[in-house]
Parts: sequence; structure tokens; C-alpha cells
Amino acid sequence: MVPVNGPAGDETVVGRPLWEAVLVWVGFPVAGSLLGLALRPVAEWILDVDWVPDFGPARVVAELPQPQGTVIAVAAGVVLGIVLALTAEGEALRVGVDRGRVTLTRDGTTRTVDRADVRTVFVDGKSLVLLGRGGEELAREASDLPAGRLEAAFTTHGYPWSATDPHRDAYRRWVPETPDLPAGADAVLKARQRALEKGEKEDAAELRDELGRMGVVVRDEEKRQYWRHARIGG
Repeated sequence: MVPVNGPAGDETVVGRPLWEAVLVWVGFPVAGSLLGLALRPVAEWILDVDWVPDFGPARVVAELPQPQGTVIAVAAGVVLGIVLALTAEGEALRVGVDRGRVTLTRDGTTRTVDRADVRTVFVDGKSLVLLGRGGEELAREASDLPAGRLEAAFTTHGYPWSATDPHRDAYRRWVPETPDLPAGADAVLKARQRALEKGEKEDAAELRDELGRMGVVVRDEEKRQYWRHARIGG
């Protein structure tokens, strides 16, 4: 289902634009079908040129009975396109804002943050960030949603919006054995650094949450980690 963009009762919802959803749901299957249609000609070309080594799968594709082989390849391409569209839809963030709470939905999972707990909202690079009253992170969600639409949704319902991270100057680059980290945080940061370097996003996100419970806020610049204490002034 395509998220509604605009007021929905007392809630403002910011999600994937309709044109983008149409592009994903139509474009991916069409691209998949074209890929399936081109599969046999490409396989025949590979077998015909002298400078490409003999490639077994290409021979199998080229020798498939026709037109059944092409029909199967096109159908497989369409299915692949639908799978990719489902994946893209699941990864898209949907933000619901009203005067009592914020709902953050991705891949069928919804997180709720109470309005009373939110002190500041801002966009940090490609992430929507909600901070608590002590400066702790309540939520950090990767998002391609336009900052202007997010700002309008939050300010309409009375949330304090900041153009930048109000605590950006408090961050320090993490290096191993940093002395003033809470007990155990250095080990978690080491594990998270390994996850970042391997591209393990789920592990990195889980370790970010673990650091938050230990009183540490972390932000990334490429694969470098910067940290601050979660509670500002206390």
C-alpha cells in the first residue's frame, strides 16, 4: 500500500511519493522482463565471439527450446522484479506524526515515540533523528524522505525542529581504548567498527542500540565512528 502524503485525521504521514511507488512497482518488473527477453541473444553472442571463454550457462540458455525458453526467462525476470519491488517497499520509511506521538514504520515493523519524550527533531545526512530531553537519541532512522516535508510534518504538530544536530560539537572521533567511555562501551565500539567495515548494517544498528543503553550516542561518517555521552549536562 502506498503511504498517504498529507493529513490523515489528526496525523500527518510522510512516505514514499506516489510517482516513486509507481516507478518501483512498474519499473522493476518491466526491467526484469526485458532482462529475460535479452537473455538468449546475450548467451548466443557470448558463444559467438572468440575472445570470451566458453561459458557453460550461456550454452544452456542458448540451447533452450523456443519459444518456451524465452517465455520462462521473461516470467522469471518479472518475478525477480516483483521481489526487488517488495524489498524496496519494505526498506522505505513511513513517518506518522500527530500531537501525541511519532510512528516510524519500516518493513512491517512500527516504532512509537511519545511526544512528551521528544525535545528536538532534525535530519542528519540521510537519517531522521529524534532526541530526548537529556540529549539522548530516541530514534535514528535512515531515510530518503525530503527534509522539507519532514520539517513541515513535525512543525505542524508543534515539535521542535532543528536545522542541524544541536549537539554536533560534542562528538569526538572514537579510537580504541578511549579512557572516558562507560565501562564496556569500548568493546562494543570495536565490534561495531568491524560490522561497519564488513557492511553488516543490522549488526551495526543493534550495537548502536546497545551503546545507547550504555549512555553513548554514536554517529557515522562513512566508516568512522564519532561518539558523545547520551546525557548532556548530566
